[in-house]
Amino acid sequence: MNNSKLVYSTNESVINDFDSKDDNSVQPGQQHVRLHLDRKGGGKIISLVKGLQETDVTLKLLAKSLKKACGVGGAVKNGEILIQGNHREKIQSILSQKGYNVKLSGG
Repeated sequence: MNNSKLVYSTNESVINDFDSKDDNSVQPGQQHVRLHLDRKGGGKIISLVKGLQETDVTLKLLAKSLKKACGVGGAVKNGEILIQGNHREKIQSILSQKGYNVKLSGG
Protein backbone atom coordinates (compact mmCIF):
# COMPACT_ATOMS: atom_id res chain seq x y z
CA MET A 1 0.00 0.00 0.00
CA ASN A 2 3.04 2.29 0.00
CA ASN A 3 2.68 3.32 -3.63
CA SER A 4 -1.12 3.52 -3.70
CA LYS A 5 -2.96 6.79 -3.87
CA LEU A 6 -5.59 6.36 -1.20
CA VAL A 7 -8.56 8.65 -1.71
CA TYR A 8 -10.92 7.44 1.00
CA SER A 9 -10.87 4.73 3.64
CA THR A 10 -13.00 3.83 6.63
CA ASN A 11 -10.27 1.63 8.08
CA GLU A 12 -8.89 3.50 11.11
CA SER A 13 -5.49 1.79 11.02
CA VAL A 14 -4.90 3.15 7.49
CA ILE A 15 -5.96 6.64 8.53
CA ASN A 16 -3.69 6.57 11.60
CA ASP A 17 -0.80 5.32 9.44
CA PHE A 18 -1.11 8.34 7.13
CA ASP A 19 -1.36 10.73 10.08
CA SER A 20 1.83 9.37 11.67
CA LYS A 21 3.83 9.97 8.47
CA ASP A 22 3.25 13.72 8.81
CA ASP A 23 4.74 13.72 12.32
CA ASN A 24 8.20 12.66 11.06
CA SER A 25 8.85 15.94 9.28
CA VAL A 26 11.80 18.02 10.45
CA GLN A 27 11.23 21.70 11.11
CA PRO A 28 13.28 24.18 9.00
CA GLY A 29 15.00 25.59 12.09
CA GLN A 30 16.32 22.13 13.02
CA GLN A 31 17.91 21.51 9.62
CA HIS A 32 21.53 22.42 8.91
CA VAL A 33 21.79 23.43 5.26
CA ARG A 34 25.10 23.89 3.43
CA LEU A 35 25.57 25.94 0.27
CA HIS A 36 28.40 24.65 -1.92
CA LEU A 37 29.90 26.01 -5.11
CA ASP A 38 30.76 23.37 -7.71
CA ARG A 39 31.80 23.08 -11.34
CA LYS A 40 29.94 20.72 -13.61
CA GLY A 41 30.68 19.59 -17.16
CA GLY A 42 32.11 22.32 -19.37
CA GLY A 43 33.40 24.32 -16.41
CA LYS A 44 30.01 25.86 -15.59
CA ILE A 45 29.50 26.93 -11.99
CA ILE A 46 26.49 25.75 -9.98
CA SER A 47 25.29 26.41 -6.45
CA LEU A 48 24.46 23.25 -4.51
CA VAL A 49 22.01 23.22 -1.60
CA LYS A 50 22.80 20.20 0.59
CA GLY A 51 21.40 18.91 3.85
CA LEU A 52 17.70 19.53 3.32
CA GLN A 53 15.56 16.88 4.99
CA GLU A 54 12.39 17.46 3.03
CA THR A 55 10.08 15.33 0.90
CA ASP A 56 10.53 15.24 -2.87
CA VAL A 57 7.50 17.46 -3.40
CA THR A 58 8.73 20.06 -0.92
CA LEU A 59 12.21 20.00 -2.47
CA LYS A 60 10.78 20.61 -5.93
CA LEU A 61 8.66 23.52 -4.70
CA LEU A 62 11.61 25.03 -2.85
CA ALA A 63 13.83 24.61 -5.93
CA LYS A 64 11.20 26.29 -8.07
CA SER A 65 11.03 29.30 -5.78
CA LEU A 66 14.86 29.56 -5.63
CA LYS A 67 15.16 29.33 -9.43
CA LYS A 68 12.53 32.01 -9.86
CA ALA A 69 14.17 34.33 -7.31
CA CYS A 70 17.59 33.93 -8.95
CA GLY A 71 16.24 34.07 -12.50
CA VAL A 72 18.13 30.94 -13.57
CA GLY A 73 17.59 27.24 -14.19
CA GLY A 74 18.31 24.34 -11.94
CA ALA A 75 17.23 20.88 -10.86
CA VAL A 76 16.67 18.54 -7.92
CA LYS A 77 18.93 15.47 -7.89
CA ASN A 78 19.64 12.98 -5.10
CA GLY A 79 18.02 15.16 -2.44
CA GLU A 80 20.09 18.21 -3.43
CA ILE A 81 19.02 21.39 -5.19
CA LEU A 82 21.26 22.54 -8.05
CA ILE A 83 21.01 26.19 -9.13
CA GLN A 84 22.92 27.43 -12.18
CA GLY A 85 25.53 30.09 -11.43
CA ASN A 86 26.98 31.53 -8.24
CA HIS A 87 23.89 32.70 -6.31
CA ARG A 88 24.87 31.51 -2.84
CA GLU A 89 24.31 34.82 -1.06
CA LYS A 90 20.82 35.24 -2.53
CA ILE A 91 19.93 31.60 -1.76
CA GLN A 92 21.27 32.03 1.78
CA SER A 93 19.07 35.06 2.43
CA ILE A 94 15.97 33.35 0.99
CA LEU A 95 16.45 30.16 3.02
CA SER A 96 17.24 32.15 6.17
CA GLN A 97 13.95 34.04 5.76
CA LYS A 98 12.17 30.68 5.56
CA GLY A 99 13.75 29.64 8.87
CA TYR A 100 16.58 27.33 7.76
CA ASN A 101 20.03 27.33 9.38
CA VAL A 102 22.24 28.07 6.35
CA LYS A 103 26.03 28.17 6.11
CA LEU A 104 28.27 28.82 3.12
CA SER A 105 30.68 26.00 2.46
CA GLY A 106 33.59 25.63 0.03
CA GLY A 107 34.46 27.79 -3.01
